[in-house]
Amino acid sequence: MLTLFWIVLWLALLALMVAAAVRLHARRKELAASPVPRIDDAAIMVILEKGELTVDDEPLDLREIDEREERFWSESWDEPEEW
Repeated sequence: MLTLFWIVLWLALLALMVAAAVRLHARRKELAASPVPRIDDAAIMVILEKGELTVDDEPLDLREIDEREERFWSESWDEPEEW
């Protein structure tokens, strides 16, 4: 009976390891497929000439950022417990 326990335990651990490896592989594949802006020689020349480089990303919504920051800092925090 104890042997059966160890076999089931090792099979469960093996299944968890396989699931973690598959998830890690999928996450790496997803990150590799995401478009990362690359800086090439033309972009470096633009930086040297203008001092800045603009990309086609959406601009940040500064009002929304400020609202979220204010909401974050206005939250109440639990005081640390005294020992």
